[in-house]
Amino acid sequence: MEKYMSSTPAPAPAPSASPVLAGAAAGPASAEQQRLEFWDQQARRLDWAQPWHTTHTFTPALDPQALDLQAPDPQASPNIKSAADSADSATSALRVPSIEWFAGGKLNAAVNCVDRHVAAGKGEKVALFFEGEPGDRRQVTYQELQDQVCRAANALTALGIVKGDRVVIYLPVLVETIVITLAVARLGAIHSLVFGGFSAEALKFRVEDTGAKLLVTTDGQFRRGQAVPVKANADVAVAGENAILHVLVIKRTGSPVEWTHGRDIWWHDALEQAGTEHTAEHFDAETPLFIMYTSGTTGAPKGLVHTTGGYLTQASYTHELLFSNPDPALRDTDVHWCTADLAWVTAHTYEIYGPLSNGVTQVIFEGTPNTPHPGRHFEIIERYGVTSYYTAPTLVRSLMGWFPDGVPSHYDLSSIRLLGTVGEAVNPQAWMWLRNQLGAGAVPMVDTWWQSETGATILSPRPSDTNFKPGCASRPLPGVSVRIVDDAGTDVSRGEQGLIVVDGTGPAMARTVWGNPQRYLDSYWRKFARQGYFLAGDGARYDEDGDIWILGRIDDVINISGHRLSTIEIESALVSHPVVVEAGVTPVADPLTGHAVVAFVVLAPSCDLGGAAVQTQLRAQVAHMIGPIAKPSAVVVVPDVPKTRSGKIMRRLLAQMYQGTPLGDTTSLQNEESLAGISAAIKQYLGKESP
Repeated sequence: MEKYMSSTPAPAPAPSASPVLAGAAAGPASAEQQRLEFWDQQARRLDWAQPWHTTHTFTPALDPQALDLQAPDPQASPNIKSAADSADSATSALRVPSIEWFAGGKLNAAVNCVDRHVAAGKGEKVALFFEGEPGDRRQVTYQELQDQVCRAANALTALGIVKGDRVVIYLPVLVETIVITLAVARLGAIHSLVFGGFSAEALKFRVEDTGAKLLVTTDGQFRRGQAVPVKANADVAVAGENAILHVLVIKRTGSPVEWTHGRDIWWHDALEQAGTEHTAEHFDAETPLFIMYTSGTTGAPKGLVHTTGGYLTQASYTHELLFSNPDPALRDTDVHWCTADLAWVTAHTYEIYGPLSNGVTQVIFEGTPNTPHPGRHFEIIERYGVTSYYTAPTLVRSLMGWFPDGVPSHYDLSSIRLLGTVGEAVNPQAWMWLRNQLGAGAVPMVDTWWQSETGATILSPRPSDTNFKPGCASRPLPGVSVRIVDDAGTDVSRGEQGLIVVDGTGPAMARTVWGNPQRYLDSYWRKFARQGYFLAGDGARYDEDGDIWILGRIDDVINISGHRLSTIEIESALVSHPVVVEAGVTPVADPLTGHAVVAFVVLAPSCDLGGAAVQTQLRAQVAHMIGPIAKPSAVVVVPDVPKTRSGKIMRRLLAQMYQGTPLGDTTSLQNEESLAGISAAIKQYLGKESP
């Protein structure tokens, strides 16, 4: 049985203005039809070689016919069994959900990101301002980007890459990284970007799991003022049994490399033989575009598969809605900067496909934000006239620690028109610092909530809003919908903590887990299969206005004597203390209360408090801001907290290290070296005090 199907014929589409979804319709059926018509219209902003005949089909995880059930009632009684109970009693009725958007349509992602802008007469517009960590700079126009992408596509074709092949890209933030990514997409192949700082083990898993034919890497990368060798990790990753035929190597640092003749090829040699003329093929909308790996609490990383037409539609629309100048006549003055590493899904959506599909000028930066000094980002904003600055709360908190007296006045940040955060919920203190210091306390703030799975922003304030709430994700964007429910799938009341689910997904939603569709079902759809909800894995609550506050991962909820506490709220209380730069809070088992709170804090360099004083002050701070029930039982001072490349604190690792249990997957850490310092701090703390 197919659910949510629209068969509106699509005439040959042409780019058009982006409409805004109208207010609530008369009933659920008309509201759903309105949602599909909205995405049908947004897809027309792209160039399609062949129109689609069906906007959307969704086959849910639970087959109503198999269980002789009716479609779920959103106002169903709380006495209805949860989907997990249903699954236990009728396993045969569960199936992997099937999602399809714009069936019958054909397009090419790279053509939409580059060629169409050149054809529209914008070939001389700057696409990329590149700044390398050592200070080298390049600017690349759309015409130059098209030439390079076409050459790269010809070079990849010469290496045997065809539609459906997987290409793993193990590179830092370089112009070449974007060029190769678009060239892979141009051929209908599937790319999987891997952070250049990941270990050989993490890379090896991704090479083998994807069955990649080609690995693209570099001789080295500049990081924190050093030329770090990279090729050796690539060599280890492709040793043993795999499908790799070639390793394509970019010369970046001049670091010495081991060379396997016949397998290894220099990038510049491959491009020397390739021309700039390339005729792009157009592919079905559901052609896989990329595999994005995200780590789970248990098990190996999950390879989420995103497809071309739906992903590009939502990436392009949401980028324009959130970041483009509200006056279309002024958009040529936009300079966008998403600070994410290109291997992170945020960079895919808001640094590659979203901005480039909209013909935007943007900045890409190879280095770390405090190399060679903590003001590097401010220099870049001033140099290129950045208008939208999109970054992670962890970086904002670092800037707060580096500049306790505020941003020095000699930096000119007046070009900034909009600020945004992404990765996890931003602490109100960090939100206010960012807006006051970089936006003169007046610019719009888009605090975006979304995931690798959703592919694009789900919740965010609008830039046009006039009443921003520090740390509040606000409400769903047009075309998607969410609800907050209890464990049985029943809507919760305002002020009550629950689970956020997506009940109206957008076209960028991941379609499956690569090579493991059962894990896709089990991880995201099984729990609320009866209702057809996507389980996001975060806790949330509505405030009195109906706006949504994200409270952190479900696994991180702290339950003390029946009181459910949010890690984000406790961390925000800690960060609001002037001596704390960063905080990670985790629950640990307690025989009396169920959970106890353990806090890991990074202190400001200027802090001169001793361990006992830190304990006393920070426990009192949490008690004052939240209540005595939330006071940490332990406060451990650490040099850093473990973070993923998306800027999320891996709180489960903190709990596992504190309790001495085996660590789960750590391959997605951006700062794996922090674990040694945290372990030493825990040993020192536990040697003096008991938790």
